[in-house]
Amino acid sequence: MKTTFKEENNDYIMYFEGRLDTAVAPVVEKELEPLSNCSGHDIILECSKLDYISSSGLRLFLGVLKKAKAVGSHVYIKGLSNEIRSVFTMTGFINLFEFK
Repeated sequence: MKTTFKEENNDYIMYFEGRLDTAVAPVVEKELEPLSNCSGHDIILECSKLDYISSSGLRLFLGVLKKAKAVGSHVYIKGLSNEIRSVFTMTGFINLFEFK
């Protein structure tokens, strides 16, 4: 799993590449810390190269969403594959997030 953080056009963007599963979740959680201080910035979770997401990965996304909403920011998910979109649909997460 590889993550890359960038700030572009006043948005915080986190790029995900590979498998976001239970084994890598603790490392990814630390890599998501720059998103915690997002007041005044919207967050984009760029998932076009994300191959798999487990319940641990969904929990991390939910944590980002809760922190962002608390400070009035929005979280957008971009580039979901059909397979991962179906996971979001089955779990109800499709109704929690905004998509680009």
